Amino acid sequence: AEGKPVILNDQLRYYIRQDIHKGWREHGFNSFVSDLIPTNRTLADPRGEWCKTQNFSSDLPKATVIICFYNEAWSTLMRTISSVLNRSPSHLVEEVILVDDFSDKDHLKKKLDDYVRETPKIKLIRATKREGIIRARLLPIKDVKTPVIIYLDSHCECADGWLEPLLQCIKEDPTRVVSPVVDHIHDTTFEYISQTIDELRLGGFNWNLKFEWIGVPREVIEKRTNIYAPIATPTISGGLFAIHKDFFKKIGYYDKGLEIWGAENLELSFKTWMCGGSLEIVPCSHVGHIFKKKIPYEGTQKIITRNHVRLAKVWLDEYAKYFFERIGNDLGDYGNISSQIELRKKINCKSFKWYLENIYPQLELPDENIANGAISSIGNPGLCLDAHVPSVNNDDTVKLLPCLFQGGDQFWTYSLQGEIKRDHLCLDYLFNTITLIFCRNAASQVWLYNGTTQVIRHKKTKQCLSIGNFPEGLKLVLSECSHSSSQKWVMEHFNSEKLTPLVQNELLQRHNLTTLTEKN
Repeated sequence: AEGKPVILNDQLRYYIRQDIHKGWREHGFNSFVSDLIPTNRTLADPRGEWCKTQNFSSDLPKATVIICFYNEAWSTLMRTISSVLNRSPSHLVEEVILVDDFSDKDHLKKKLDDYVRETPKIKLIRATKREGIIRARLLPIKDVKTPVIIYLDSHCECADGWLEPLLQCIKEDPTRVVSPVVDHIHDTTFEYISQTIDELRLGGFNWNLKFEWIGVPREVIEKRTNIYAPIATPTISGGLFAIHKDFFKKIGYYDKGLEIWGAENLELSFKTWMCGGSLEIVPCSHVGHIFKKKIPYEGTQKIITRNHVRLAKVWLDEYAKYFFERIGNDLGDYGNISSQIELRKKINCKSFKWYLENIYPQLELPDENIANGAISSIGNPGLCLDAHVPSVNNDDTVKLLPCLFQGGDQFWTYSLQGEIKRDHLCLDYLFNTITLIFCRNAASQVWLYNGTTQVIRHKKTKQCLSIGNFPEGLKLVLSECSHSSSQKWVMEHFNSEKLTPLVQNELLQRHNLTTLTEKN
């Protein structure tokens, strides 16, 4: 009840532990615990006080809720549907359309057909082959009778009062595309963890074209008179949103050339802003979501990269180069984009430059950096700094791995502030370890690279980035600056003309000192 966590006893019988492992393997969350919880469990009301007294128009537009799924666990699918039916005013939901993307699990066959037949307002469409989330979402479009379409993932829970604030926004302006606040349903305990207004995050992205949550800029917070009012967001996460059917049609729905999964949320976000709409998160609307550890689509990375290349080619204009550098300029076959370019012209969309200046000004351009690309060792030719994704028990996140020169985890930027960055993470020296953590304007994250001596000096400790030889292999360490080849590095595309006075003065002082001591 109330969305509280289910904590299992450590001393579980063997067959139960097997069931739990099977659930994780098949669904990417603890479906065993989900099955223990009622499909119509109660939730604590996550809304702020102002939201509970908000007045809505008496003639809000009706909505159709579309839920796409592939091999979803029965209990999570049922909980998603129940929460929509039980927590929405019935006159505002015309129907809930389930789209089965060619599932092969038994519980989604006759059992689901029977459920749909016995439950009013539910309709089921089955794909005849695997379509992927992007095309599956478009399958029922022609059957939608209502002005508003709401998409939900199949492992969600709608909280009290989730629907009306979304519909109110679209009634006031049909070109608004709106997302609820996405609360967290814990993948192990199924605790419903609601976001408070102070924790509100907006959608952003980085130059790998990966979606990421970002903080609300201070100047936006200062201008807001009502903290619960809808707030403009550069992008949305994509699984949960409401859109007017006519506006969706105007912007060409999704690009039909996008495959399976990935990039569709950014495509929708860029199109909405650049082609006459706006994108907002609505703090009075809360929907919980399980963030899965694994994605149920095969061969995904290749497909996502292809989708991203397509997206960049159509929407990013001259800024596409920043993404292409990160994939080693290997664009691959991204299909025909002429119809998308044509659509963009036809509906008079603005430039990506306009989007960056007006909607996402806080996104840094790589051109504003002193260097970007690989950081390779001179003493150990062929080795590069790699932002190694850490395993659970390993916090040594920066590795030395063979240079690939294809971007990815070896693409670094050297900022005007002297930070060595991998997107929003900075190279840091903490607890005697070189690690990657969130950039936070800290002295321990300032590194001084001298293009002449080719050493990278850590400002706080005044030591140099070195390669240490240990029994377990080569490791990154800080050691006294000695100008040995194990301390020398090449920063790709290093431009000394961009050195800021701060970094330049530090380097000059240091260089002069070194030269003096060498002469003596």
